[in-house]
Amino acid sequence: MVPERASGPFLILCLIGFATFFSSYLRIPVLPLFAATLGAGPAQVGMINGTFMVTAGLLSIPAGLIADRTGRKIPVLAGITVTALSSLLITQCQHPGQMAAAYVLFGAGLAAFAPGMLSLVADVVPPDRLGQAYGWYTTAVYIAMTLGPACGGFLAKSLGLRQVFFVSAALLGVVALLAIPLLPTSPPRHKTDFRAALAGCADLMRSRQLLACFLATAGSCIAFGVFLTFLPLYAASLGFDPAHAGLIFAAQAMTNVVGRVPIGMAIDRRDRRWIVASGLFCLALAVAGIGQAVRFELLIICSVLLGCGMALTFTAIGALIAELTPIVQRGLAMGIYNSCIYLGMMAGSTLFGMVLHRIGYPFGFGLAGAVTLATLLLFIVLIGRKSERQLTLGPKERG
Repeated sequence: MVPERASGPFLILCLIGFATFFSSYLRIPVLPLFAATLGAGPAQVGMINGTFMVTAGLLSIPAGLIADRTGRKIPVLAGITVTALSSLLITQCQHPGQMAAAYVLFGAGLAAFAPGMLSLVADVVPPDRLGQAYGWYTTAVYIAMTLGPACGGFLAKSLGLRQVFFVSAALLGVVALLAIPLLPTSPPRHKTDFRAALAGCADLMRSRQLLACFLATAGSCIAFGVFLTFLPLYAASLGFDPAHAGLIFAAQAMTNVVGRVPIGMAIDRRDRRWIVASGLFCLALAVAGIGQAVRFELLIICSVLLGCGMALTFTAIGALIAELTPIVQRGLAMGIYNSCIYLGMMAGSTLFGMVLHRIGYPFGFGLAGAVTLATLLLFIVLIGRKSERQLTLGPKERG
């Protein structure tokens, strides 16, 4: 468990992370329906979601730099506030283009929020408990991302589509107000100019081990993006109805959530690099297996394996990046990490969407598995035998 002196601030971070993602994700199942009432077709709904992912991917890195320069609290609070504003603006939209503009703010808000929060987790928790900390924090966030859409659908039925966005904005406003006094104070920051910030970014990217972590994040998110986007269509082509697809998604989600805390506890006693490698192998096998599965039971097994791979990979990568990064650049590193997540998932949705209609679902899922396997090989080559920062920094500097 997290040491007692850090348990209070860490619990607050978990609660703020849960509340922010829960409130934000209330809108997820409502967006396509509300956009349709404004005349949007499938392509325009995809454009709105794509706008969110691109914005979040591009702005996470500068948001991480700001978190290193100003401390974590300002970008975290700004992220919650901007996300609330995006929900409020959507209630005033009259056509899909306006919704896309509002979703730019949604992407900017989460881009500001996530790197600062991930950095704060590493700031308040000792280095030898990072695995457990990221296990618990990501579990809280993932549960929120699961419960939020479910509650959003219920609220839409009870209150109406537009009202869900009002509820989301109100809840986020409350979270922002509570976070002002409750967020832990981050360590003092060193002020740097823009040129020095760019140099710091280049320094991080020159680290073979950090590069390995970022590549592993992007590669695994490409595979996950393919799964999220095309599994319902593939299941329908096999004759399964949407309820079956929902059960397949649920199997992945439950495995992912349940696995993160015990995996987090295990990686503090094991070499985190090989936990990541094991997760990538599970992902490659699972995604490729989905393309060959024609029975529902086999699809469930592959989905469970995929959930295991996600839990192994992302719990360990978060801890590994925090371990490898000096504290004054941790926000930047987490910003790059979040960019890899969003841009990787977007690539899985868009690039494979252009390929799948030509080669078919079996070969398409197999190709996604091959990409993940190639990512695993690159990770093993780049990560090396020992942690670069462990060779150059003492325990105090690493923490």
